Amino acid sequence: MKDTNDRIIDLSARVPIRRVGDGELHSFFGYYNKSNFDPEDRRLIGNRTPLFTGDLTGTEVAQVGYFDLSDGDTWHQLGTTTAWNWQMGCQAQWVGDSGRVIFNTRAEDAPGPENHYPDFRSRIVDIDTGQARDLPLPIYVMAPDGSFALTLNYSRFIRTHRTIGYPATTTEPDLHPAPADDGIWRMDIETGQVQLICSLDRLFNHQHVPSMDRAFHWITHMEVNPSGTRFLFLHRWTERPDDEFCYLHRLYTINGDGTDLRLLEDADHPLPMLDPDYDPSAHGTFDYEKSEWQISHPLWKTDDQVIVWGPHAGEIHYQLYTDRTGTVTPVGPGLLDENGHMTYGSNPRWMLSDTYPDPDTDKRVLFLYDTEKGLRYDLGHFHTPPDLGKHNRCDLHPRWSRDNRTVCIDSVHEGPRQMYLLEIGALIDRLEAG
Repeated sequence: MKDTNDRIIDLSARVPIRRVGDGELHSFFGYYNKSNFDPEDRRLIGNRTPLFTGDLTGTEVAQVGYFDLSDGDTWHQLGTTTAWNWQMGCQAQWVGDSGRVIFNTRAEDAPGPENHYPDFRSRIVDIDTGQARDLPLPIYVMAPDGSFALTLNYSRFIRTHRTIGYPATTTEPDLHPAPADDGIWRMDIETGQVQLICSLDRLFNHQHVPSMDRAFHWITHMEVNPSGTRFLFLHRWTERPDDEFCYLHRLYTINGDGTDLRLLEDADHPLPMLDPDYDPSAHGTFDYEKSEWQISHPLWKTDDQVIVWGPHAGEIHYQLYTDRTGTVTPVGPGLLDENGHMTYGSNPRWMLSDTYPDPDTDKRVLFLYDTEKGLRYDLGHFHTPPDLGKHNRCDLHPRWSRDNRTVCIDSVHEGPRQMYLLEIGALIDRLEAG
């Protein structure tokens, strides 16, 4: 059936969906655009916990492991961690095409000189042998070939965006607003060697604007391009860390060694929210995700193209930037009018994304967008409890299988927090043939 917008076609009744696992515990993966499928689409990594929700203190334990989809979804535990959150899990990721999984952990011993964030580490586990070793820093994102990871200071998120931070083991560190010794680190996976390749001080001074002067600064949303040569990130700053409406944003790209820093978009703007009589509690849980100024959820479509939800030339859209030239093209104008977690498969014709909950129905929509025909195909509508909250929410965060015929989401539409698989290969075959 068609929506009132004839470019939106609801195909949810035709898409098979099933829950992963036995449902004994709550299970989830976390973030979007990081496939939790192994190279053979047989193993699905994730986290399991007896908790459905709750504000995390850094003491709660989550299991880390994988479901064997070829063996009745049997769960295989690889370890446990207290360095996790509801939005990103423990950043569990496959190490390239190897049979190894990396995830974040809390430090169990005294830090060495290379442990710049002494509370946290990352651990690599070989799923065939069970052998494990620790690396000196937590990870944020892996290079596609598994050779290096990029990371940053998760304690800065506790100050600004607790949803994706890890609480300190004892006392939260004293954080300088924009230091020269904190920022983006590159860590070699085989040697553990680390290098600071872009500091917050450098970003503070790069095309400086006055709104940065009294602000606290941080970095988020890092993504490596398919060839591993460049990566993107968001630089954010604010004078009021407890109010997202006071966040200011820049979208950057940079070489893997920290050279050739390029500013693609700057959303600096006046902030009436800083007025003394402004009331931040007047906003709903997801109002900021629909702000006309937010830059969020950037990722690489190709080695030279970046898609993001953000403002440009006075309008906010899904925007497609050409890294080399800086040109910008809106994606789905008049149709894709809401922030979401977009991700491309190996065929860039098809973009997956989702929406935040509708304020009237409390449902999120998972959809497939055809970039050639400009059509949106709704794959499912998923209810979420309105009282789940900001930090504990369960975004769908769609992730492609390696063969691009299955989608994995996190959802609470049946009650517990679980992972689900939607089979869309036959649907894509029909759409491409027609």
